Amino acid sequence: MSVPVSDQPVLKLTNVESAYGPIKAIRGVSLQVRRGEIATVLGSNGAGKTTILKTISGIIDPRKGAIEFKGSAITARDPSFIVQQGLSHVPEGREVFPLLTVRDNLAMGAYTRHDRDGVARDLETVFGYFPILRERAAQDAGLLSGGQQQMLSISRALMAAPDLILLDEPSLGLSPKLTREIFEIVVRINRERGTTILLVEQNANMALNASDYGYVLENGRIVMEDNCARLREKDDIKEFYLGMKEEGVRGERRWKKKKNWR
Repeated sequence: MSVPVSDQPVLKLTNVESAYGPIKAIRGVSLQVRRGEIATVLGSNGAGKTTILKTISGIIDPRKGAIEFKGSAITARDPSFIVQQGLSHVPEGREVFPLLTVRDNLAMGAYTRHDRDGVARDLETVFGYFPILRERAAQDAGLLSGGQQQMLSISRALMAAPDLILLDEPSLGLSPKLTREIFEIVVRINRERGTTILLVEQNANMALNASDYGYVLENGRIVMEDNCARLREKDDIKEFYLGMKEEGVRGERRWKKKKNWR
């Protein structure tokens, strides 16, 4: 049963700037994610998508701006504190614990919880989403395929019973078939559990089809935002992200046009 999206934002960024040394990675980013929705941030490689997620989860401290989660400030708070507030981060590249078993990786996701019955129920839920993890429960996570590790990484995040999941490039390195399967489960998690998801993804077609609202990031700045149904119909999105060109359009249309997207 689908859980309705609320107008109340569960996450809000206001004029956030983050940098790696002297290099600014995101510049005055403002966005919000409503409770119960899937929001996506689109952008080319190096646009700053991963930096946004790392800044939200406390891995990187912002130089400027404010971050609110469930109405409370989490700007520059310790990642362990942020996890305890109900925010889980599925990093790019999966980053499972390779020498721990699948079951132990899942137990690590639930380390902040003390409700044994709830943890047991959620373990059965993630095994329902990804049956291969039940089959491989006693196997070291480092021996799983890339797709199976992505399933494990998402499931580990779910074991924390989060209100919000930050999902970084879930299709990275996966076949088209596995990518579709992963996105189908992501949508099910959102619709069935009501888990809010902020997704960053280079596969714009999959992201726009799965998400409710989208932001387009260029050189660390948000240059466009709208609901995903409308974004899919915008000519610049069709051409530069979906590979669809208008009739008669030639190579002279370049990224420089995006500065006028607003």
